[in-house]
Amino acid sequence: MTYPDNPSRRRAVRTLASLTLASAIPIWAQPSHAAQGSRTTTVAQIVDMSTSQIDVSKDFLVGSRTAWQEINARGGLQGSAVKHLVLEVDGTAASLRSAVDSLKSVSQCVAVFGTAGDRAASQLAGMLNRELPDIAHVAPWLQNVEAATSANTFPIFASRQEQIAHAIKSLSVMGITQVGAVYGSAAEHTAYRQDLEQIAKALKLAIVSYHTNGDLRDLAQSLTPDSPRVLLFVGGTPELVRFSQGIEKQAAQRYIVAMSDVNLQSIQQMGMSRFTPMIATQVVPMVNSSLPIVKAFRTSLGRLFDEPATPLSLAGYVAARYTHEVLQGLDGPVTRASAMQAFARRSTVDLGGFRIAPDTRNQGTAYVTQSMIAADGRLVG
Repeated sequence: MTYPDNPSRRRAVRTLASLTLASAIPIWAQPSHAAQGSRTTTVAQIVDMSTSQIDVSKDFLVGSRTAWQEINARGGLQGSAVKHLVLEVDGTAASLRSAVDSLKSVSQCVAVFGTAGDRAASQLAGMLNRELPDIAHVAPWLQNVEAATSANTFPIFASRQEQIAHAIKSLSVMGITQVGAVYGSAAEHTAYRQDLEQIAKALKLAIVSYHTNGDLRDLAQSLTPDSPRVLLFVGGTPELVRFSQGIEKQAAQRYIVAMSDVNLQSIQQMGMSRFTPMIATQVVPMVNSSLPIVKAFRTSLGRLFDEPATPLSLAGYVAARYTHEVLQGLDGPVTRASAMQAFARRSTVDLGGFRIAPDTRNQGTAYVTQSMIAADGRLVG
């Protein structure tokens, strides 16, 4: 699918260029100068920069880099600098395979954290469980938390099921008994259809699935008055915008519920439907929150990067801060073994007023908020 040029994508390319410095190994982005020293601990982050994921991954990465630069400026980990090693992948199995093979040669890497986006995180969870079971996979950007759990993956964000339940509860006054599930591509329909059907069953909702190998705008225009009023969208930001534009001319009032795996600011810039409200779940506090961690994030992001604060960049910041907080609490040397033991405890961590209390069943947390893009394009919440 070819996407039109737009300010959001141009900004994404500029941001990506600023995040990746020259290196002898092209896919490795280098740590900040503050993190370079003779005594370093390495944490790795794998990010999917493919066309369909860049709107998510580039913001998530900006937030993570902001956190590690802030952490190193304040003394790093147990008094030593932290090397933040970034491995970029392009959405293909071969690229992810290369990244995992690279990890095998980095013996000083004590944890992999903040994998983004969802498909890369899900696939990596399985690969690390099989091939590098001694390394902790921490705070990945997983939507399908339940299906991707493994002995060495430790999610901290709310699952898609928690997000859907929260969104549906907020619409309960409408007497919702049926929802539609719209998939941005055939691949997403194949990967996630069964998951959403199980979630709908658990919530006692009937579900109707929609997908196409063609234009999502045409799919939206094929909806009838009998089609569900509430539509759960699973897919990328450009696909969501295209689908919403197709709904624009319909008389029936619809509500699109997008998961946290979309970029709200990009949606506004790309031009969503003027008539269809869009509810977007978030698994971190609002970026305008007065919580100390959010205020610290906004301050550091503004100082280090020419980027607006977004829920995704805040999530990347939280992933890094959580990783550091757990490692900083170790009594002895920071090693793969000691890191694994620390994350496996799933202890509650308070990050400047944002309390992360992972489920003992390894299923992240239940924290969900939501924002709404109103019909006039305003971001509410």
